[in-house]
Amino acid sequence: MGVVIDGCPSNLELNNKCIQEELNKRRPGQSNITTERKESDTCEIVSGVFEGKTTGAPIAVLVANSNMRSTDYENLKDVFRPSHADASFFKKYGIRDHRGGGRSSGRETISRVMGGAVASEILKQHNIEIIGFARAIGGEEFENVDEKFIEKNPLRMADESAFEKTLKKVESVKADGDSLGGIVEIRIKNPPVGLGAPVFDKLEADLAKACLSVGSVKGFEIGEGFALSAMKGSEANDEFIPNPGSGDGTRVETKRNANGGILGGISTGEDIWFRVAVKPTSSIAKPQKTVNTKGEEVDLEIEGRHDPIIVPRVIPVLESMTALVLVDHLMMNKTISNEKI
Repeated sequence: MGVVIDGCPSNLELNNKCIQEELNKRRPGQSNITTERKESDTCEIVSGVFEGKTTGAPIAVLVANSNMRSTDYENLKDVFRPSHADASFFKKYGIRDHRGGGRSSGRETISRVMGGAVASEILKQHNIEIIGFARAIGGEEFENVDEKFIEKNPLRMADESAFEKTLKKVESVKADGDSLGGIVEIRIKNPPVGLGAPVFDKLEADLAKACLSVGSVKGFEIGEGFALSAMKGSEANDEFIPNPGSGDGTRVETKRNANGGILGGISTGEDIWFRVAVKPTSSIAKPQKTVNTKGEEVDLEIEGRHDPIIVPRVIPVLESMTALVLVDHLMMNKTISNEKI
């Protein structure tokens, strides 16, 4: 897998470690509730960096696969796996690689994380922080949020009180050959005012597109989202309140940040928050019915090493996509104001 990152400013301090730390969050084999496939996902920067700093040239980064078992996919050569991209890819291109890799594979997200790691280094210069965690798993939403707990548990939950019960649920589903989905919440802390454009490049629209482009993601909700649709206007409206820390009036503050820190497609300066729905892993061990390339009904049993829940490994991918969108908008803003990023 590889990525080419173009448009990165020069003289940004960057090394393998910056990127590797992010890759380690999404790599397989982290715990007994992820795929048993063992990959170090060791990255190598091959261009665009000299003596620890970016040169302004395109940055190319590579990660080699080391633990392939293509034979696990041999029985899938002529069948369409339920809820996979097999059928749509085959209908569109007339050919598909059945061996588990390619653009519909979770391996593709390596490139996203490498790009996001570079974007995150730029965001650090602006004191912008992105935090993602599992807000719900298997239909159960968690109440408490302790950000310090997120990287201390394999499910990347922020609610320690619900962790043990949820872990047992995931382990039980795994033993049954099944899988679970969940909801990821992303929080952007200390975003600047004015990111986004009023019409075609609304900040939430670009965030939604970036997140929905990730495999297994089926929904996006900014702020209170769908809950607002069930309210009266008097209930949904989020009143502005005085903000003593904003003497110039550019930063606004609301009672509950119901719109997720974005109004009119433009960031308000409040924390940005949104939620992303992640479906259960499609590759499960349970017997299923499907059809083959001839349209005939067949029985299917998927072999191989698959995650019983993809949510924990999707979180760093969504954080990366968020970072990329923010940097793009940050650069556009600097262009408008003629400032150097």
